[in-house]
Amino acid sequence: MEIINTLGRRKTSVARVYMSKGKGKVTINKRDYKEFFPVSVLQSKIHQPFELTDTVNQYDVTVNVKGGGINGQVEAIRLGISRALVKIDEENKALLKAEGLMTRDPRMVERKKPGQPKARKKFQFSKR
Repeated sequence: MEIINTLGRRKTSVARVYMSKGKGKVTINKRDYKEFFPVSVLQSKIHQPFELTDTVNQYDVTVNVKGGGINGQVEAIRLGISRALVKIDEENKALLKAEGLMTRDPRMVERKKPGQPKARKKFQFSKR
């Protein structure tokens, strides 16, 4: 099996995921994922697609991720891993889609408009 390359996005985070056969090693930006994401909730989000498809410790994952915060980065990585598992076996798609892991979350920060302090907030209005 050759290396499978997929992309995951969430908010402003972009994760490039490279998956190959292996022993379950996950490397993010040339660091171990437990060092990169020390919080156990975030680590479990990375393992979620593997647990749903019963492929734990079967693939090595290398990720380049940039932009956004830690939660956005984890969810971008999760989407990239899910897409890679679907590329490997098309039957995984139904399992992952049922859990909502195949949908790209489009919610982003709304841009700031001119003449306003924030996206929707207005300056105080004075009639007189």
